[in-house]
Amino acid sequence: MRQKLSVSPLLWNPRFVGSGCREETFHRRTRPKRKCPSRRARSLFSSFSLGDDFRNVLLKVDLTVVAAPQTTMSEFSQLLDELDGDAADDPPPSSAATLLAKLRRRLIDGPPDPSRLVDALAAFLRAADPRWLFEPADGAAALEAAYASAVGALTALPPSEPARGGPPAADVHAHVPDAAARVCAALRGLLGKAEAAGPDGGARGVLMAVAPHVCVYVATHAQDQPWTSRASREAARRLGTALLAAGGWRDAAHMLTGERDAVGGGLLEAVLDVLRPGLSGEASQRDDRAEAAFAWTLFQVPRPCLAPHLPRLLGPALLLSDHHEPRKCMLGLRCLHHIVDNTASSELRALKRADVMYDALLRLAYGAKSADVMQLVLRCLLDLLAVLESPTSSVPAPRRARRHDDVLRLILTRMEAEHEAALRRVYAGALPAYLERMGAHACRHLRRLGRVVPAYLEVSDAPEEVARICALRALERILEAAWPRLAASVSVWLPSLLRLLADATSEPRPRRDAAHELRRRAARCAALLVAAAGGERLRVDVKSFTADVTSYVATVTTATES
Repeated sequence: MRQKLSVSPLLWNPRFVGSGCREETFHRRTRPKRKCPSRRARSLFSSFSLGDDFRNVLLKVDLTVVAAPQTTMSEFSQLLDELDGDAADDPPPSSAATLLAKLRRRLIDGPPDPSRLVDALAAFLRAADPRWLFEPADGAAALEAAYASAVGALTALPPSEPARGGPPAADVHAHVPDAAARVCAALRGLLGKAEAAGPDGGARGVLMAVAPHVCVYVATHAQDQPWTSRASREAARRLGTALLAAGGWRDAAHMLTGERDAVGGGLLEAVLDVLRPGLSGEASQRDDRAEAAFAWTLFQVPRPCLAPHLPRLLGPALLLSDHHEPRKCMLGLRCLHHIVDNTASSELRALKRADVMYDALLRLAYGAKSADVMQLVLRCLLDLLAVLESPTSSVPAPRRARRHDDVLRLILTRMEAEHEAALRRVYAGALPAYLERMGAHACRHLRRLGRVVPAYLEVSDAPEEVARICALRALERILEAAWPRLAASVSVWLPSLLRLLADATSEPRPRRDAAHELRRRAARCAALLVAAAGGERLRVDVKSFTADVTSYVATVTTATES
């Protein structure tokens, strides 16, 4: 068999022309970037008088390079026949579309050894000639459809099962990372050939046809998920880099949405078409990988490119947020929050989309038992209420109760009966933002606030004291916005603050920074209370407190009298 030779640069040196060098004395240094070395030699034929022997050797080298992909293609076709059990003496496919159709049938039927087939495909794609791969023998549309269907079947290939009689797999996803790394290697070979072929010919159309499937595969395996490993995630990231380089895109957002001033220039619609089968149906029938890929795709779409695709993005996000598993429910809530943050208010209010989201989130707030889920629900509700209603500070009083009041009433009700420390921290952390949003209209809830906030000030959650600090922040918002209504209830709030000061000074459990924050905010609230009382002298028995508490009370009294 003739060996592959590449001509050394020494052959084009005039000193070596006509020196009688034979074929076996040529240097065998490879030059992978030069696909047809005979062209450069032929361009020098007009400058130098080369012998016939030298010309024949160059032509032999050129013919050898071109014929190599045909041999590899034949071997790959024979492997497909062997895996399928057919006769191996069938003629090789005449075009890439025929070979791809054959490959798709083998992948759909489920080969007995998928890893061998994928490795052979990767080797074939690395050695194949780009001119043969992207030559539209039966038309560009047929070639693109063949590539899209073959790559779709390749990315949907199930992992290899453990051998019969061997130990059972420890995890249902144990064989997925290895299979994903092999598929990524094969797809990188195809993208490398498309990038080398350039925009001319059928390579660009093939790239745009397979890019949605490759993007979904990258989104599925590049994240930290139960079915990925460090090696598979790194392989998926390299595949994503190869995809961006082949398509000339800056990043994932540019690939999905295109240019800002262009319409329909991205791959988002095609990617959603690929994901649609795995996102529809009941919760038990939906694919975990498709849901993870959908969330990754949604997070890459920035404002204002998200609004035109909102009808196709909002439905899967709502279904995902209604999942019974906390992990998937939290993923859906992050998707909804991303939609709220990156969509114009007018688009969300159109067709009552914001009302549908509000009803779904409020239902989750009533039934959530996980602290992480409740935290995401309250944050998303706060931003969604800004879309549904104008700021309460701009609404003249008197006014009717609105959605802000409903959510605040729900928070206070849950806070009053909650005993779990994690949920108490979540409710206390959300309360200051809602009170600041409502402003003076929070006076409608003063009676319940007078029961909830002092109760949270008296219970310690050392060492961080998150609930107490957040309760003090909430009290500050009340005193700053509704101080005229609190002038008559100073005797209710001040004892709680003084007891808090005593606990923060005497108990060694809180951390030093947490204790300092408690004393600072408690002193601030005490000063606001004294100012709300109109500067009246408050009779406080400080004999039972330590010197630190006495100094804080003296500071507050001095600041009030001055």
